[in-house]
This record gives sequence, C-alpha cells and structure tokens, in this order.
Amino acid sequence: MGVSAIVLAAGEGSRMRSSRPKPLHMICGRAMVMHVIHALEGLQVDRTVLVVGHGAERVTKKVQEQAPAWANVSFVEQTVQRGTGDAAMVGMTVIPGDDLDDDSTVLILPGDTPLLTPDTLEGLVATHLANGNAATLTTSVLDDPTGYGRVVRGPSKAGEGRVLRIVEQRDANDDERAIREVNMGMYAFRRDLLGPALRHLSPDNAQGEYYLTDVIGVLASMGHRVGSFEAPEAETQGVNDRWQLALAERELRNRINRQWLLAGVTMLDPRQTFLDVTVTLGRDVTLYPGTILQGDTVVGDGSEIGPDTRLVDCRVGAEAVVEQTVGHDAEIGEGAHVGPYAHLPVGSAVAAGATTGAFYTAPTA
Repeated sequence: MGVSAIVLAAGEGSRMRSSRPKPLHMICGRAMVMHVIHALEGLQVDRTVLVVGHGAERVTKKVQEQAPAWANVSFVEQTVQRGTGDAAMVGMTVIPGDDLDDDSTVLILPGDTPLLTPDTLEGLVATHLANGNAATLTTSVLDDPTGYGRVVRGPSKAGEGRVLRIVEQRDANDDERAIREVNMGMYAFRRDLLGPALRHLSPDNAQGEYYLTDVIGVLASMGHRVGSFEAPEAETQGVNDRWQLALAERELRNRINRQWLLAGVTMLDPRQTFLDVTVTLGRDVTLYPGTILQGDTVVGDGSEIGPDTRLVDCRVGAEAVVEQTVGHDAEIGEGAHVGPYAHLPVGSAVAAGATTGAFYTAPTA
C-alpha cells in the first residue's frame, strides 16, 4: 500500500526575525525542511509534496538542489496563507489518485520539525495501517500544554475513548484547556477519506483560518475510526524562533556525536565538538575540543583533528594530523601534519606525508 507525504512549508516564520525563509534556516549543515524530508527515508514514499508560500522561489530552488532522488519531491504554492487546512488542500491537488477508491496513506507533516526521526514516522504509519484508521494523529502528554491543540476524547460511534476532535487553545474552554494530551501536528490519513473531509472545513474560528485539525472532528463525527500515536516530545516540537532553533541544533548535535562515538570515533569532549550531518568520519579518528567539521568534509581512518580547527568541504587522508587550522574546500594527504595556525584556502592541497609547520598558508592551484 502506497504512502505519499505533504510537507507544509508555506508559513512566514515572523518570529525568526529573518529575511531567510523559515524552512531554509540551517541546522547541523542541512536546511530545516530537508531534515523533515530525510525523515521519510524508511517509508519508500511514492511522492513528497512540498507546499511553499513565503519565499517560495528560494525554498523550491534549495530543495531541488538538495533533496534525495528517492523522495520524488514536487512543489505547489499556497499563494494566500489561509491556514493549515487550506495548505493541505493545495498539497492534495498534486497527489495522483481518486478520492473514491484510493485507500493509500497520506502523511501530512510540518516543515519546521527538524528533530523528527524515521523511526517515529514508520511507527505512525504502522499504527495507522494496523488499526485500519481513517486518520492517526501524533500526540504527546505535556506537563505544560500551553499553546498546543488539545486532544478531546470520549465515546463515539467507533468506540469508547476514541479521539473526537482537536481544539486549538484560543478556541478552547476552561475544561478543554486543562487537557494535557496535545496534538503534535503530524498525521496519517486514508487518501479516499481525506479529500472529502477537507472540503467540509470552515474558517469559523478565532483566527478565521481553515484548520487541518478540524479534519479529525469531521472524520470522527462521520463514524470513522480516528487513532493516535504517542510520539517523543523532543522529536515533534516545532522551531518558531532563534531560541528554539538553538535548542534543536544542540539536540541534533548530541545525536550526531553519539552516532560517531558508537562507530569508533574518539571525542575528548563531545560538548565542544561540532559536526554537520553531512560529514563522514573514518574509524579511530580523534577529535579534540573546538573541532568544527562542516559540509562534505571527509576524514580518513586514524586521523587527528583539532584542537580549535574548522574544516569546510575538506578531504583529509588517513593518519593525518590537523591542528589549529582553518580550511575550505582543501585536500590534506595521508600522513600529513598541518598546523598549528594553518590556513588552507579554497582549492589548496597539502601533499601526503608533508609537514607544514606553524603559521602556514597553503598555495592554491
């Protein structure tokens, strides 16, 4: 059974206080929306639809350049931002199929959740299919649910304790605001039921928008089974400002460092070691404090990098030593010793086995 994904990336992101479109803010060497797309990797999606809006041309260009071929990304523009429900309707216009007989799965995901993992999305889809749900939403139980849509449960045609609806905080009454189970904004829907449900939406709410969350109430009221999948809070929280961006980056760097430590890399202090998700390290590499490796940097087996070294898009051969050095798009041969206080400009190279000495600037080709 096929899976398609709609990623909502049309919002302005005004709280970022930036001229850069929100989906393109960088986290660990990858644009925020690209982390969401990469989280789909385990699902073998038939198609990924990116709904763009503010900065549409820039977002489209960047994703076209960086998206993996397996994601099969297409683009559609929400020219007027009228809410997440409207964005979903726009996204559905480019997903092939027929509302009447297509029971494939459509995932709808926010484009500002860079900590999302493939395991969570695979769990969401597996739960959705195993229970024969019309819709499955991700939820978390929070000590402080302020700002989130509350998940309202109760008896329904589909059974006791089923999800009845989601109520946004500004539309909730006091009893509903006391609910601690919240909607985290990621959904799996049956294709043949999603389209008709979207057409039932109304902007009759505090914001005058078409809420995607209202689809849950529409489906439940029609007697369809609506389920939930509890997802880790750390993965599903969105990034809305620079503070949240910094917190997300710290969490993702911790994950990256742990991955490399378990793969045989030594870090004297992981808290002072900064690696992009695009970096490749060999076995028995040692990274000293203050090491920053970015872009497509590749470090060979047994090399030592740092302290206080930044390499961007560099190639480092096996058994090399690079200390207190800044390099951009440079090559360092096997067994070379570079630094301290070396500069490797774009296009430069240090030969295998060479020793540069201190305060060295490499010639460019």
